[in-house]
Amino acid sequence: ISYGQIRDAYQINAEGLITGGADALLVETTQDLLQTKSSIIGARRAMEALGVTVPLICSVTVETTGTMLLGSEIGAALTALEPLGIDMIGLNCATGPAEMSEHLRYLARNARIPLSCMPNAGLPVLTKQGAHYPLSAAELADAQETFVREYGLSLVGGCCGTTPEHLRQV
Repeated sequence: ISYGQIRDAYQINAEGLITGGADALLVETTQDLLQTKSSIIGARRAMEALGVTVPLICSVTVETTGTMLLGSEIGAALTALEPLGIDMIGLNCATGPAEMSEHLRYLARNARIPLSCMPNAGLPVLTKQGAHYPLSAAELADAQETFVREYGLSLVGGCCGTTPEHLRQV
């Protein structure tokens, strides 16, 4: 599949979401910077085609290696994505809040748009029963409270391993 096909598919999907009443579009768990850009361009084309504007949020996934899966670091992601007219940038998935802290610090110092953070409930631990996420609801809520205070996050939540209780406490 080409990046043009990704863009076109995202445009079609975004048009359906907007027509269906979506309040915002979220391009999330992105690990390939070109795929992310293609999706954002598709979302912008959908809004233009419909003559409607909704908030466009982008959430990248930074691995424990410190980069997105295909090697882009957070500074490259911000430099490439912010000029595309996204309304918010953030992080989600792959890691827990502890591993996201430095990347959020970078965004807080350099982004000109609001920030979001949707961490896993800690780094997943593989068990015989599948992945286990070690952070309690209180621990995730404490981490998010710190991020809001220190980095000025505008949108918080959770990703893998979070439960309704995690989100209630957040």
